[in-house]
Amino acid sequence: MHRQELLLYFTLLELAVIVLAGRVGDWAARRIGQVGVVGQILIGILLGPSLFGVLSPQAFNYLFGSAPPEPMQILSGLGLTLLMFQIGMEFEFGHLNERTNRRVVLSVAALCLAIPFALGLVLGYVAAPALSPSANRLHSALFVATAFSITALPVLGRMLIELDVTRSALGVIAISAAAINDVIGWLLLALMTAITAGDFNGRGYGLRVALVGLYVLICIVAVRPALKAAVRRANRAEHGLSANLVASLLVVVFVSAITTYQLGIFAIFGGFMMGVILFDEPQLVEAWRNTTGKFVNVFFLPIFFTYTGLRTSIGALTSATDWEWCALTILLASCAKFGGAYLAARAGGRSHPEASALGYMMNTRGLMELVVLNVGYDLGVISQRMFTILVIMAALSNVLTVPALRRYLPRAGIALKELKT
Repeated sequence: MHRQELLLYFTLLELAVIVLAGRVGDWAARRIGQVGVVGQILIGILLGPSLFGVLSPQAFNYLFGSAPPEPMQILSGLGLTLLMFQIGMEFEFGHLNERTNRRVVLSVAALCLAIPFALGLVLGYVAAPALSPSANRLHSALFVATAFSITALPVLGRMLIELDVTRSALGVIAISAAAINDVIGWLLLALMTAITAGDFNGRGYGLRVALVGLYVLICIVAVRPALKAAVRRANRAEHGLSANLVASLLVVVFVSAITTYQLGIFAIFGGFMMGVILFDEPQLVEAWRNTTGKFVNVFFLPIFFTYTGLRTSIGALTSATDWEWCALTILLASCAKFGGAYLAARAGGRSHPEASALGYMMNTRGLMELVVLNVGYDLGVISQRMFTILVIMAALSNVLTVPALRRYLPRAGIALKELKT
């Protein structure tokens, strides 16, 4: 069989299994009161060497080991870029016109970076000899600290969309603080990677930070009014999401993603930024949600989580000591994120239920942690055991978020949408 045709065969086979497994995970999660994205994350881990690879190693190797990973990686990145565009559009960022909300966003973002980074640095440094003995101790600690300090913007966004709280002030505060966390997290990742590789340049890094600020300013001042005018002209002319408008939006999203990639903060933030500047175009948001958005959620979204699950092996934790380190990591990471958000929200005048809900939202983990872990693992600064511990931490934090939000959001006066199975 021709090599290209063989690659297509195995890619389609993987996609068929992943899409089906994603729907099963989505359905199962909703049956127990979770959001679908949690089920997709967990099903990705189960499809990896932790379960499927143990139960049927030959079938596992045939399905996931017969083709290179690049096709899945590309589809994953494309899907996440489109998902972030969709998430950006869903939130009512008009709430940030209020000074008190802006103040809470900045304080939550600051404390949810500083406290977790400090605790992660200490834990990573202490744990490195036991869990990553072959790695540079400081380098390992820096990557653990970076993973601790980031909130999962795509996962949190999907959760809040499924719970239908994207138009609330608290939801906007959470997603805005998470976005700041992620941008700084991407800059931190670039910094840690440069330090580990021994090619850090202070002037070049400062220039990168300045260019990121300039990019955001240009998007708000220049791109936003031009893009909104184009969308409204298209709506008047064709009364819906026309083929020309979809094509134009895709080009804009891709160019923005290319720009943020060149700035060193990953392509998916470019997609998010384009969604943010179009949040107050309700006709566009509704049309995208009901057409392109459904395909993104069903086809693209499960791919990244499944690919990460393939690199996660629960069997790497072989001793009681490993599991003790795992429990300590989960405890410290959760307390650091929750505590930082809670303290900042209370200082900003938010009630106990609001501050608690915000703490759980900011403790949501996922995409960026997994990116950090994959980079650290590839660089050799964290071991398979530390990689697995941090993936478990990320997965468990997501499982705990929805029950906590169901408890605290109604007490904060925010009605929740019933999840459909």
